[in-house]
Amino acid sequence: MTAVETKKESGELRQATLPVIGMSCASCVGRVERFLAQAEGVTEATVNLAMETATATYDPEQIGVDGLVEVVVEAGYEVPTEVLVINISGMSCASCVGRVERFLAKERGVLKVTVNLATEQARVRYVAGMVSAADLHRVVRDSGYEVLVADGEMRADTEAGEGDGESALERMRRRERTKLRNMAAMAIGLGLLALGGSLDWISWLWSPEFLQEPYVLLGLAIPVQFWAGWGFYRGAWATAQHFTADMNTLIAVGTSAAFFYSLVLTIRPEVLAGSGAEVVYYYDTAMIIVGLILLGRYLEARAKGQTSAAIKRLMGLRPKTARIERDGEEIEVAIEDVVPGDVVVIRPGEKAPVDGVVVAGSSAVDESMVTGESIPVEKTVGDTVIGATINTTGSLRVRATRVARDSVLAQIIRLVEEAQTSKAPVQKMADWVAARFVPVVIVIAMATFLVWCFAGPEPVITHAIVSFVAVLVIACPCALGLATPTAIMVGTGKGAEAGILIRNGEVLETAGKMVVLVIDKTGTITRGKPELTDVTTLNGHEETELLRLVGGAEGDSEHPIARAIVRGVEGRGIEIPRSGSFRSITGGGVRAQVGEREVVIGTAALLLEDGVKVEAAEERANVLAAFGKTPMYVAIDGELAGVLAVADTLKPESREAIGKIHEMGLRVIMLTGDNRRTGKAIAAEVGIDEVRAEVRPEDKAAIIRELQAEGNVVAMAGDGINDAPALAQADLGVAMGNGTDIAMESAGITLVRGDLRGVIAAINLSKRTMRTVKQNLFWAFAYNTLLIPLAAGVLFPPFGIQLNPMFAAGAMALSSLSVVGNSLRLRRYRLDYGHSVDVESEVAAARAVPAT
Repeated sequence: MTAVETKKESGELRQATLPVIGMSCASCVGRVERFLAQAEGVTEATVNLAMETATATYDPEQIGVDGLVEVVVEAGYEVPTEVLVINISGMSCASCVGRVERFLAKERGVLKVTVNLATEQARVRYVAGMVSAADLHRVVRDSGYEVLVADGEMRADTEAGEGDGESALERMRRRERTKLRNMAAMAIGLGLLALGGSLDWISWLWSPEFLQEPYVLLGLAIPVQFWAGWGFYRGAWATAQHFTADMNTLIAVGTSAAFFYSLVLTIRPEVLAGSGAEVVYYYDTAMIIVGLILLGRYLEARAKGQTSAAIKRLMGLRPKTARIERDGEEIEVAIEDVVPGDVVVIRPGEKAPVDGVVVAGSSAVDESMVTGESIPVEKTVGDTVIGATINTTGSLRVRATRVARDSVLAQIIRLVEEAQTSKAPVQKMADWVAARFVPVVIVIAMATFLVWCFAGPEPVITHAIVSFVAVLVIACPCALGLATPTAIMVGTGKGAEAGILIRNGEVLETAGKMVVLVIDKTGTITRGKPELTDVTTLNGHEETELLRLVGGAEGDSEHPIARAIVRGVEGRGIEIPRSGSFRSITGGGVRAQVGEREVVIGTAALLLEDGVKVEAAEERANVLAAFGKTPMYVAIDGELAGVLAVADTLKPESREAIGKIHEMGLRVIMLTGDNRRTGKAIAAEVGIDEVRAEVRPEDKAAIIRELQAEGNVVAMAGDGINDAPALAQADLGVAMGNGTDIAMESAGITLVRGDLRGVIAAINLSKRTMRTVKQNLFWAFAYNTLLIPLAAGVLFPPFGIQLNPMFAAGAMALSSLSVVGNSLRLRRYRLDYGHSVDVESEVAAARAVPAT
């Protein structure tokens, strides 16, 4: 189904036809038409059920396509959208980012655009069928930049398992860096050669007279100015065609001023040096400026490549081949040839090529590279295995369940890529400044030139030109554009390596601001899986025998409590016999014949029906219930034999995590569907003071809204099963993953390990990353605020200090490098989980387990 947008002949009204998913009857049609017709700016709306489309005539000044999509979604239906990642060449500063975003945002059907200078990518969300990838590529080229590699080609590289090699995009960018390096070396080399003829301090070593000849200097400068520096002219011309300017404009105008001033002096020296003042050529200045800027861009490109190291490491985890069983033989195939249902053989020391379920064998599997869990996890028949994890000891046979783009690793990579192309709200200020920065700098440079032309020292024109060039060259919008995205890239990558998946920059910024943490009990504080916790024997019955008979009685039941009992008996090393007969009583328990013994397990009411007195065990059962456990009475051959308890046990780290979260100053509230007494007992065990008990799943979002109405920034942590509305409602949703299901669309943060201490690590990482962002922004603003006036010559009247444009070029290059370098310091940050265990050392130790 496609979507189209056309202009109506009458006035400025437009017409858009959107595909709509979910309509099933005439009432659906009426609902969508009603919602659209009532939207401000919509003059007419018709819906076609057979074609599954909605057509709206609207005023683009009042509502756009994105608004129409929101109206359809509000009505309860879905408009299919797609996301395209475009790799862009030629962006050099924050003003470039703003221009590409503006051009793409104006294209019909585009709903959201995010352009990231650090990754040199644009992420575009658009209505399927209304605009194509080719159209979006054309828009980028029209804005003055080049599309490096089509998104599909890059994806093909990624999915083909090129993680430990180079993708087409990486190869292209490596070639660009090599070209930058070579051009920088040539420009600086020739510039220094030209400079050598005029430097007194090296004249004793080497000062050939021919280097002082203006035509020789011109010959050296031409290839630098018009070959090495051609990219600046090309970029400046592309922006000038749209009546805008960027960093290329500043460099092109600045170096051209120095070059052509010197050229005029070479050809007609009397024009500019008629006063008899000493003739000074600035060919060397222009060359070295070009060389330093290119060198800065080369070093910046290398440093930016390091910010995406997390993505490269994740891509490098995936094996290229898999060993599978087909027709009774083991064969090795390419990873893309594995299909769901194939049985994969994983030997000791090998990586699991796909996600799957163990069908034979047992082993310890190191999952640290995906989940951040440092200790290898024991796997046996029925357990799940995550692709890219390392089998450490025994051999495993695993039936593939999810391959290629459906695998956990692929999902993690997509989430991290999305996060690293996102923006944090704090970047809005930098974007606003960057959009106005270059025109303001050009005005300042022109004003500087005019002031010194009228008030400068002799030679007036030389002084004015030098100050003009210095202002243009020292200005650096690049630092503003890199300040936020580089820090976010490194921060989100750092989290991903530890199993903390942060969806975008906004989430990263919000995590450090939360004041209330709401925690769902089941699957978050507790394991979410019932276990046999207590065994009390009565009337002389021995515990092992009691459990043997109970295990036999429950062996044929599929009830969760029965399975918990069986697991508990097996875990104690007790052999379970087969029952001779089995009968399940709904809401009561079970009756079974085990060998010669008759066993009844269940509620007090069930035993009383059989005439078994339970008074002797009631006190113990009440105590167990008070601690949030489910008590069950056991009778053997008509006599009370004991009381068992099953409970959803606490995760061992829960109490420690809650204590640390309290220390951080957060208010913690636990939600549970249990009765108040049970809820308070569990809360007391982990140290939570505030409990909301007997809460239905649909009431959780209302509680979040209530807390937000009090002015709180609220985070919600849940297992993502029944908590999706609450996770979406919260300012920050934290989904507790289990290592195999991390596609939590409602959550801002997913903790792959399901460890509540990950919340602490996420908060600390957020604060550290945002501190780095603020440092970057401060230095970017401070640099431009302080050095542009210096370049303009504010220190010349009192102190006679005039900034050499060559030093200005070096300072500009260093400003961008300092921002990227400061962000890269986050790579050395050790995640703080709020406890004394050195998690990163554990991860390193686990990865060092030798293969056997």
